[in-house]
Amino acid sequence: MPCKCRDIFYISEKKSEIHFITQINELIIKSSRIFKNLGFKSKKVENIISIEVDNPREFFEENFDYLNTNFHDLEKDEIKIFIENEDNKLTLSSILSTKALNRYLHFIEDRNFFDIIENHSLTAYFQPIIDMQTNKIFAYKTLTRGVLPNGDLMYPDVLFTKSARNDMNFTLDRMCRETALKTTAVKKIDAKVFINFIPTSIYDPEFCLASTVKWAKQLEFDPKNIVFEVVETQNVKDKEHLKTILNYYRKEGFLIALDDVGEGYSSLNMIIDIKPDIIKVDRNIIENIDKDSMKQSIYKALKGICFDNGIKILAEGVETPYELEKVKEIGVDYAQGYYFAKPSAEIIRLI
Repeated sequence: MPCKCRDIFYISEKKSEIHFITQINELIIKSSRIFKNLGFKSKKVENIISIEVDNPREFFEENFDYLNTNFHDLEKDEIKIFIENEDNKLTLSSILSTKALNRYLHFIEDRNFFDIIENHSLTAYFQPIIDMQTNKIFAYKTLTRGVLPNGDLMYPDVLFTKSARNDMNFTLDRMCRETALKTTAVKKIDAKVFINFIPTSIYDPEFCLASTVKWAKQLEFDPKNIVFEVVETQNVKDKEHLKTILNYYRKEGFLIALDDVGEGYSSLNMIIDIKPDIIKVDRNIIENIDKDSMKQSIYKALKGICFDNGIKILAEGVETPYELEKVKEIGVDYAQGYYFAKPSAEIIRLI
């Protein structure tokens, strides 16, 4: 299975023909009218309508507003684009690589995101995780930020929203893992680090995870100090594939944490399926747990499962001393949240 984790979308800047391809004749007619309004002469061959431009990227930049306004979302998904030039000829096989018009418009609209990807402008922030037995820092959760040219930050929710709609999760997820490892080494962190990974962004672990493992070894990390945190498990359809990924990590000596336990209906099944070393109880359960008997019951059940099966339990999103006291009363191994510290670029070494 081919790996997409190094794919980076771009629009050619060479003199080209831009082909708009669709099976819907009404869209061919509409595209022809739009090209005419933009001042371009088009030609039609069956279900393809084409124009010649000196620079395809400039064409989409200059006409973004008009194209975005005059085609609605369903049309932008239906119309496929192929840019033909001396380096990229239109053939029966190459036509399979066409991308939706929406993809090209998103590329223009999300230019800041692609600048971050192309320039590898990512950094990692760190939030301490506290060992409740010793009250000392046990580990750090790494959180990725994109750095814009003016120094402003693009936060993970925006990064991954733009990444998903541009089919770039494979590339971004790999870059985030590698950034976390490199920044951890630069900061000389002498503790465990928790690093997110999205299982649906990994095709074949032997290929997609090879660079992550390479960096871990090159930077001389003890594998037991790296905890890969499984996120977005609600999107996992192929559990056997997930197990293959986790078995690869475990074979290399890394630990596995399951994130957001308690958030969705599938959490308990995921605990059974992947048998994590650590579960992170979702903030939705921890918030006001000191006042909510139902949340306390759920947390007690999760604690019981962990205790019986040798799994460590981590309370995520602790924000008040009352929440902390309640999870300590029920039983907790580790805690993380704003009560202790917010994520920061500089390492907090003492709580």
